Amino acid sequence: MAERTGQGTARTKATPASSRSTRTQGQGRLRLVPTPRRRSPAEARRIARRDLALLCGSAGALTVVGLVMVLSAGSVSAAQGYGGNSFWYFQRQVLYAGVGIGAAIVVARLSPRIWKHLGIWVLGGATVLMVIAARPTSGTSLYGASRWIDLGPVTIQPSEFAKLGLVAVAATILTNKWSKLDEPMQLLMPLAPIVLVVGLLGIAQRDLGTTLILCGLVLVMLFAAGVRMRYLLIATATGLLGAAVLIIGETYRRTRFFDAWLNPWADRQGNGYQLIQGLIAIGSGGWLGTGLGTSRAKWDFLPNAHSDFIYAVIGEELGLLGALAVLLLFGVLIYAGVRIAMHARGTFERLLAAGIIGWIGLQAIVNMGAVTGLLPITGVPLPLVSFGGTALVVTLVGIGVLASVARDTAAAPARSRGSAARR
Repeated sequence: MAERTGQGTARTKATPASSRSTRTQGQGRLRLVPTPRRRSPAEARRIARRDLALLCGSAGALTVVGLVMVLSAGSVSAAQGYGGNSFWYFQRQVLYAGVGIGAAIVVARLSPRIWKHLGIWVLGGATVLMVIAARPTSGTSLYGASRWIDLGPVTIQPSEFAKLGLVAVAATILTNKWSKLDEPMQLLMPLAPIVLVVGLLGIAQRDLGTTLILCGLVLVMLFAAGVRMRYLLIATATGLLGAAVLIIGETYRRTRFFDAWLNPWADRQGNGYQLIQGLIAIGSGGWLGTGLGTSRAKWDFLPNAHSDFIYAVIGEELGLLGALAVLLLFGVLIYAGVRIAMHARGTFERLLAAGIIGWIGLQAIVNMGAVTGLLPITGVPLPLVSFGGTALVVTLVGIGVLASVARDTAAAPARSRGSAARR
């Protein structure tokens, strides 16, 4: 899957100018996603159908699992908070899923190259909204973070739009600089300032988890683009150092890291309470679970049972086998995204697909890692499964973008053959 180009100065036969615009002329670069070989229209359609089946099947199954588990895990807190209506969270999630699926279908029918132009507008709008959300007078705070904007009937989370916008903008920048990615200044400008601004806004919202996802998805894209490993290691080390400073510099982050994660049993009724209750819920499920709808943790024992810690309720009600099934579905989804990136016809499309699946995969790992105690609790939802309107809609739009890349791959050989025939 990865290959390394030659180090010498010798050249192969001269290539057309259009081919020279790609990084196949680059020396000594690790290419995660090599340039795809030419395929017949029938073969391209067959590959695209397989990729789309894996993508839509896994994403659809995860969305259905999310709806069922939001109904189960959120029934008690919904009844307590919304006048006895235990279906409140479920009804909202069904509405969000409908909007997201509709948007995904529309996006899937568009050319993926439209995101070269839409990306900057999505990211710019999300940045403005993140500034509004970060202000105490205009944003809505919950659990110490100020990352929502209350619009009455709905509440939006601008940082979710920033993920999609950042993927599109980063893919555009890396494509435009494809032959210059070995030059540090070309690599840094203007991508580094953009990531820095978005990251600082995430910190201003007191949302370190989302900030790490935003920075992490860019690292995934840089890796997929074949940026030299020493640059990636420097960027990773810088990011980890910055995260350590942020954790140590804030009391609540320091407490969450050292007390709630590393030693939760020292304060089992305080800082370690949520993680301990999540682990108890998972342990109570055994192999086959206690049964759908029979969770004890959701009865005011486990905070955020329907959102950030929904994976713990899955482990309790569906058991280890159910939790592994959800993990397997995410594995299939990531596998489908990687296949779509590998088979995409152009550099921009490959990086766009790699960025989206990197974002969804990283977020899933961070959430499930936090619930199982392998990673610190960061307040990041489980994609497609946790309750949350903005997160669900934007993630489904991301799935639609992946589908558009796959559909574009299937249509490319037919377009090329038609163009050749006209010439």
